[in-house]
Amino acid sequence: MTDTPRRRPPAPTRAGTLSLKPRAAAPANVAPADAAPPAKPETRDWRKPATGAGRNRGKASFPEQANTEPVRRNADAGDERPRGDRPPRQDGDRPARPYGDRPPRQDGERPARPYGDRPPRAAGDRPRDDRPRGDRPPRQDGDRPARPYGDRPARPEGERPPRHERKAWSGEPRPAPTPSPLRDDGSIRLSKRMTELGLCSRREADEYIEKGWVRVDGRVVSELGSRVKPGQQVELDRRGQTFQDRRVTILLNKPVGYVSGQAEDGYEPASVLITADNRWAEDPSETRYLRSHQNGLAPAGRLDIDSIGLLVFTQDGRIARALIGDDSSIEKEYHVRVEGSLDAAGLKLLNHGLSLDGVALRPAKVSWLNEDQLRFVLREGKKRQIRRMCELVGLKVVGLKRVRIGRVMLGHLPPGQWRYLGPDEVF
Repeated sequence: MTDTPRRRPPAPTRAGTLSLKPRAAAPANVAPADAAPPAKPETRDWRKPATGAGRNRGKASFPEQANTEPVRRNADAGDERPRGDRPPRQDGDRPARPYGDRPPRQDGERPARPYGDRPPRAAGDRPRDDRPRGDRPPRQDGDRPARPYGDRPARPEGERPPRHERKAWSGEPRPAPTPSPLRDDGSIRLSKRMTELGLCSRREADEYIEKGWVRVDGRVVSELGSRVKPGQQVELDRRGQTFQDRRVTILLNKPVGYVSGQAEDGYEPASVLITADNRWAEDPSETRYLRSHQNGLAPAGRLDIDSIGLLVFTQDGRIARALIGDDSSIEKEYHVRVEGSLDAAGLKLLNHGLSLDGVALRPAKVSWLNEDQLRFVLREGKKRQIRRMCELVGLKVVGLKRVRIGRVMLGHLPPGQWRYLGPDEVF
């Protein structure tokens, strides 16, 4: 491959081949094509502008074309360049017509109509079309007349009215939904039936059903959502019973400064105290501590951060439902140290007659232990219930300790330590 550049072939025109203009003499500062390449220039500062011969560097692909005019092509030769780069028309071509120099119309042609002089169309003189409703003309004579707004016929009975026509809610509770005709046979979900029988919790029931550990009238049922009738016999397989027996329940003597559930406001949950080192040395249970006992361990009830006493953690859904279920009736006993005076009427109110958040409390058993301590026995556990009850009768609680849940006593369990629920202990 040589260093000599290729010359473009001349473009044909109507008059013939277009001759190229004679090559201009190369300037003095441009070397001929066959000359030796120039020496490498010295390194200079790129921030300073080039001077001398360096200004013309890069103006053209080849040095001999740096000062020559470009070759123009005729538009009739199929030139695809932009219109602005095309050469002017040759002699004999149609001359360019100046803007606005349009010849007048011939006789008989429609004259041009000035903008804006279109006469208004009379209403109803346009035929009916299928355009959208917003663009349709008024109806023709004989068509159905337009119905004024609000003249809508009565809605069929039972159809739901639009939102703007509905009545405002009066605050009364909605009526109970009517039972579905598909449930007239009295059947209920199998998982709910297992919970009612005390076999396990709803979550555990779904787990056992999936594993095929549940039998209905002696037949294995492994489909979630299955329904049974109250008279059918539901039993848990031996594998499910063994799995239930492996679940543990832990009794903790919670000290002040720990929350019952999740950590909040910088305080640690009481579950961090359930470690091998904090197990009570006199625990009568022979259960060996395993790390798996922490899996699924949840508090069954709560104690305020400034309260102490018996707190239950369990993996068994049956125990959790018995302690904190909506229908739970297990007693919980507290020893409460108070400040203030309490007369017989106030003590009677503590036993029965108080309401919290607009809901009447269940009857309680409240009596004096000594000069400054009250004994509370409750069958429910609202948030800060005892403290709020005492405030309603003019007392201030300065100390609260839970000593019993059902038939399980706190006993001599030291604060901050825990033990297993024995196999012979039942709430």
